[in-house]
Amino acid sequence: MARRGASGGGTGARKRSDRKAGSGTDSRADGRAGRAAGRAAGRGTGRRAEPVAVPVDGGLAELVPDRERPHAWTLTLDGAPQSHVDLDDPTYLSFEYQRRIGHIADLVAPAGQPLHVVHLGGGAFTLARYIAATRPRSTQQIVEVDAGLVQLVRRELPLDPQARIRVRATDARAGLGKIQDGWADLVIADVFSGARTPAHLTSTEFLAEVRRVLKPGGSYVANLADGPPLTHLRGQIATAATVFPELALAADPTVWRGRRFGNAVLLASDLPLKVAELTRRVATDPHPGRVEHGRALADFTGGAAAVSDADARPSPAPPPSAFG
Repeated sequence: MARRGASGGGTGARKRSDRKAGSGTDSRADGRAGRAAGRAAGRGTGRRAEPVAVPVDGGLAELVPDRERPHAWTLTLDGAPQSHVDLDDPTYLSFEYQRRIGHIADLVAPAGQPLHVVHLGGGAFTLARYIAATRPRSTQQIVEVDAGLVQLVRRELPLDPQARIRVRATDARAGLGKIQDGWADLVIADVFSGARTPAHLTSTEFLAEVRRVLKPGGSYVANLADGPPLTHLRGQIATAATVFPELALAADPTVWRGRRFGNAVLLASDLPLKVAELTRRVATDPHPGRVEHGRALADFTGGAAAVSDADARPSPAPPPSAFG
């Protein structure tokens, strides 16, 4: 298991994006689920919460209670850490890559301003909860293909019924294709299948769809995972550069140096980014990271070629030690 709060937390989370589609549901249907979550967490009973394990489309999903936070849970799939949620404090982001995405969500618009957000990959809906708490009246769409996982999370870790969050159980790219032009202020991609980003979510054609959905000046954020020699990461930067003129990448220094497998958070937009403030926030995280942009990021890419649908490949599989 990845260390909670470490920059590797969530690496290779197994969000299924290339299997069967299901039907969409709305968060306002979660009233009964709240009572189930209360029982699971042992609220008001004095009893310690116990893990919940359920087979889903992507493998064995398990909700593991956080012994340090009374109503917090870690979601794993086949032992791979995917999400951490604190039902009492949805602004608490435990995994380092999620904290970095949270920084970006804080910076894309003035504090408190509602956003239209698309989440490709659902997990435990951690970032949707964060945005709902920090930016009330935001309207969000979650696209998560694993209908069984969606049902588990909605039942055991229900969304606030007042939050404007719609959950669609379908493939990420197919779901993106159903969103109207220029709807989103922010698109967040955090999609893994079998601990790898599916090939069809790594191409210029996919990013063209992302760009279509974004408003002018909107931002795209992707959780990427790679290890030495960082071929996939360099290719993803080159691919994004063909669609967006402004890029930045945040990662742990050991990932930057190609010393270990880990997460990197890519930010892209058609307008200048708040790089200085993002750099400051990432550098002062509990596990400090580094942000590169401009010429330094182009040099890091090293002439890597952009990826098209015709030659797209999944991201590399993490080594066995990635979750140990």
